[in-house]
Amino acid sequence: MSTTKAHHFLIFGNGWISGHVQAAIASAGRTYTVSSARIENREAVLYDITQTNPTHVINTAGTRGDPNVDWCEIHKEQTTRSNIIGATNLADCCFLKGVHMTHLSSGCIYNYNESHGWGGPGYTEDEEPNFTRSFYSYTKIVAEKILKHYPNVLVLRIRNPIAGDLHAKNLIVKLSSYNKIVDVPNSGSILPSLLPGAVILADNHEVGIYNFTSPGTFTHNEIMALLKKHVWPSLSWDNFSEEEQNRILQAPRCHNELDITKLQSRLRQYGYELPKCHDAMEQAFKEIGRVE
Repeated sequence: MSTTKAHHFLIFGNGWISGHVQAAIASAGRTYTVSSARIENREAVLYDITQTNPTHVINTAGTRGDPNVDWCEIHKEQTTRSNIIGATNLADCCFLKGVHMTHLSSGCIYNYNESHGWGGPGYTEDEEPNFTRSFYSYTKIVAEKILKHYPNVLVLRIRNPIAGDLHAKNLIVKLSSYNKIVDVPNSGSILPSLLPGAVILADNHEVGIYNFTSPGTFTHNEIMALLKKHVWPSLSWDNFSEEEQNRILQAPRCHNELDITKLQSRLRQYGYELPKCHDAMEQAFKEIGRVE
């Protein structure tokens, strides 16, 4: 009889992305518990890990701002407490308890430049982040620099998350609420097809940093066109430049393409192939259209 302990996940954070993580874990036939502890509360975190005795922890908690990351510019203490202190505390508690941790981080830490322009090479996991003009991005960089030294931690960099629903945190809902949008190619994370890969990586105790986005890039106009095709036929929008956008923001936004060679290679070793971003988006939007 096998004595291998069945994988049980303890999830920190109970927001929109957490819900999709829970669905991916359940679909993989694993069990999970959702913690109500704040990740910066060391005693509460240690208590939940001890009581639950998980094989894996997944951190979906963190401050992203409401309605967007501009919130972080005027709430720097709260942002630091969650994104740096909390993330580090959770990783340290997991390390002390001998538990693997997957940390959902951000890919909003790079910006196009002369060596990484539109259509050029994407940023790899080994390249130094170059975007700190947003305080949110700054906290993600600081946390990542600490977490990468923990031998039990897997860091997945998510960007522009999209799923087959109309939740307020879904990028497509945010875009559709704006009067004008910029039209720049970017990497993005189509959650329905990506998150099964996160469970696979965690199951196999992978560690280190991975760019966690779907293959290829897409523009905001392409997103809106798919929304118009599958969900809202009357949808219309206008564009403006990055310079015009920056005038109405508390902090500039980054634009980048992330290289996912490392991610694709590892998942292929486990027999999992990621669909291209446009195919994954179209499938997600068809799901919304069927529900609508």
